[in-house]
Amino acid sequence: MISLNEKPVVKAEMLIRKSVEEVYEAFINPEITTKFWFTKSSGRLEEGKTIRWDWEMYGVGDELVVKELEQNKLIRIEWTDGTQVEWIFIPRGVNQTFVSITNYGFSGSGDEMVAQAIDSMGGYTMVLSGLKAYLEHNIQLNLVADKAPDANINR
Repeated sequence: MISLNEKPVVKAEMLIRKSVEEVYEAFINPEITTKFWFTKSSGRLEEGKTIRWDWEMYGVGDELVVKELEQNKLIRIEWTDGTQVEWIFIPRGVNQTFVSITNYGFSGSGDEMVAQAIDSMGGYTMVLSGLKAYLEHNIQLNLVADKAPDANINR
């Protein structure tokens, strides 16, 4: 058996060819975020607020606490399982934004943490891909909904 020397930290990154204001707003405003990630939200992200996000097609949801917001630069949240996610938005010229999402704080055995990290990396990469398609081309790819069609409770 191999043991972990450090807890895994996941990073997913992508260049989005839209302004930093548009990209940041896409994660803060559930009217936009529901076009590429979750299907329902209890509200807009506000620092100190607890928000619920639901993926209705799978019959699951979770609450998160908005730990920190820095307009057009940073979003930091904590999920109910204690994992944390940080979005960093770096403008690249007028209409390009480099988004870096870091997820950390996994718990459990080494194998469980690695499994959570792998799932998280795939998930956040899908979210960024969906965001890119939506903001750059106005296409809703339905990546999250189509990832696990057999788990869809409405099938």
